[in-house]
Amino acid sequence: MAHSYTPGLKVLKKTIFKKERILPLKGEVLVKSGDSLNPETIVASTNLPGNVQMLKVSNILNIDPKDVVDALKVKEGQDIKKGDIIAETSGIFGMFKSSVESPVDGTVESISKSTGRVVVREAPIPVEVDAYVSGKVDQVIENEGIILKSNAAFIQGIFGIAGEKRGDILLVSSSPTEELTAEQITPDMKGKILIGGSFLSLDAYKKALSVKVAGIVVGGFNYYDLKAVLGYNLGVAITGTEKLNTALIVTEGYGSIPMSEATFSLLKENNGKPASINGATQIRAGVIRPEIVIPIDGGNLDNESESKMPEGIQEGSTVRVIRSPNFGKIGKVTSLPAELNKMESETMVRVAEINIEGKNILIPRANLEMVETE
Repeated sequence: MAHSYTPGLKVLKKTIFKKERILPLKGEVLVKSGDSLNPETIVASTNLPGNVQMLKVSNILNIDPKDVVDALKVKEGQDIKKGDIIAETSGIFGMFKSSVESPVDGTVESISKSTGRVVVREAPIPVEVDAYVSGKVDQVIENEGIILKSNAAFIQGIFGIAGEKRGDILLVSSSPTEELTAEQITPDMKGKILIGGSFLSLDAYKKALSVKVAGIVVGGFNYYDLKAVLGYNLGVAITGTEKLNTALIVTEGYGSIPMSEATFSLLKENNGKPASINGATQIRAGVIRPEIVIPIDGGNLDNESESKMPEGIQEGSTVRVIRSPNFGKIGKVTSLPAELNKMESETMVRVAEINIEGKNILIPRANLEMVETE
């Protein structure tokens, strides 16, 4: 049977979900292999070096660098508080003294006799990594973190903003074609993950931010509204670091596009259940997709096999169109012609015949992505 490789998008009712939870630099792992984890469980911690304050003491006191040592009131390795005197001149007859005070709490890291400079490092910044999802520790990576494993429903979107959020799923739209409006978002939805249908307006997203909704999953969003949300043009940047109360995950594309039946049905089935989401997205090399993870109770994690994406699209595969004019539409592959076909651009490309809404359409294979479902 003919087949063709294409990027995959997952909508899985049940799979083994694995996730690395890694520190930004080496530290201490606080759990062991086989431990059961809640999303809030801290699995590893470390301390990032504090910021550095460089004080040109000789310039501030208007003395030669070689005279700084005599003026110092501190020594290397000493802990100091904001406002503590670091160096002070003797003045004239004990009067008219000049001094340098520490601008921060920290530690005297170094003193240079040649430059007259004192380096104060602020207190270390504690960093903790939580489990993100309920599950078990599958593997411990010494001094770095863990790999978590969980039975879960797993859905990928095509674009998102903001990082990891958690909350109970709340179905708001009654169908995949229904828009999620600002009027439907109420203060009692604080901390929830709202499920919409075809579209979310800028006003609705701002309303969600104001009531501190944890996240929104919806079919479509206006690309040009992103600048109003972020304050800058997105371009091809990696998302996920935005300081926003509400993560947004778009499952279909830009504009008003009904959420796929498979995605909507799976989310509806899990209405009221706790979930973890991450809006982080990278479209270029090393693709990162936004995700919704819904832990499922029961099942033996050790005996179940992980879901694997087929090698490529085949006849009968479910695919999504990722270019205009059928952008966002989902259909079934009816055939994969071996011969090249001429497109409107006059280029000769390999195509797939896709049945979309009862009509067969020839679409370049490069304009398709697989939708993996169970």
